[in-house]
Amino acid sequence: MKTILVTGGAGYIGSHTVVKLLEQGYGVVIVDNLCNSKVNVIHQIEAITGRKPVFYEGDVRDHALLAGIFKTHSIHGVIHFAGLKAVAESQAKPLLYYDNNVAGSITVLEEALKANVHTVVFSSSATVYGEPGKAQYDETLPTKPINVYGRSKLMVENILTDLVNANPALRVVCLRYFNPVGAHSSGLIGEDPLGIPNNLMPYLGQVAIGKLPSLKVYGNDYPTIDGTGLRDYIHVEDLAEGHCLALHYLNTHSGILTVNLGAARPHSVLEVIAAFERASGITIPYEFVGRRSGDLAEYFANAQLAKRMLGWVARHDLDRMCQDTWRFYQRSRDSAS
Repeated sequence: MKTILVTGGAGYIGSHTVVKLLEQGYGVVIVDNLCNSKVNVIHQIEAITGRKPVFYEGDVRDHALLAGIFKTHSIHGVIHFAGLKAVAESQAKPLLYYDNNVAGSITVLEEALKANVHTVVFSSSATVYGEPGKAQYDETLPTKPINVYGRSKLMVENILTDLVNANPALRVVCLRYFNPVGAHSSGLIGEDPLGIPNNLMPYLGQVAIGKLPSLKVYGNDYPTIDGTGLRDYIHVEDLAEGHCLALHYLNTHSGILTVNLGAARPHSVLEVIAAFERASGITIPYEFVGRRSGDLAEYFANAQLAKRMLGWVARHDLDRMCQDTWRFYQRSRDSAS
């Protein structure tokens, strides 16, 4: 049984990927500092899969912690999620983001190489593209991120490229996500951010259960079908499957591969609200406010390279994304009452 170290494995995307890994027969070791996640996720993962991952609470910048993990466990590969991800916060606190996202990644890579672990899947982002001047993003576009978060992700991609060039034994896949949404079909795990959500779907969920009063829609004057921004939403379970397929790819391929993971079809904010209302049967109160700086009218993935190289395709549509999200928030509301 191959064992995978999953950094940030108690987080939103990480926890869903851990479920997929356990279901596919991998052993899993998680390291997470719980800065934006909760320890009870580990118990929910066990409830879903019947298997409990090994869990270490700690920070990926801690060399001693990681060295101990690699010494204690026979790690086959690393899926590296751990990092901060709020765009606005990254602009206000750049050193915090470079320290967590870049320095943290360097520590993980240093300790992995010391332990002769050469398989790495990196959680990157479509924000590395910036404003390429076209709506559909493919991997040949130039990378010119317009915020600190995107720059931190691109820095790690560049570090991985340089590392592969220096160490041909290294096997790396960088996965550039678009907009992950949804929850596990069980309703046991989903996107449950600490504080006010930065993303649309958890904000909708919190409005629907009465935790927040209404939704702010940033801009209704874009040149789109209904004036609101168009985004490529991808179900988190599809995204998790992409990480497992990336590991499978690295069993037989060396070097570095960078691919988009997205549904390749954009939806507007109003379309998402309507789909969530269908799923929940609840009318979502919202108000239009001004555009946010840096927001684009439309962007979505060209995911053909992921299909060709990994055999990956997005399978779940917007209605399924909203249904699973609502199931998770219903359960969260009921368990809290």
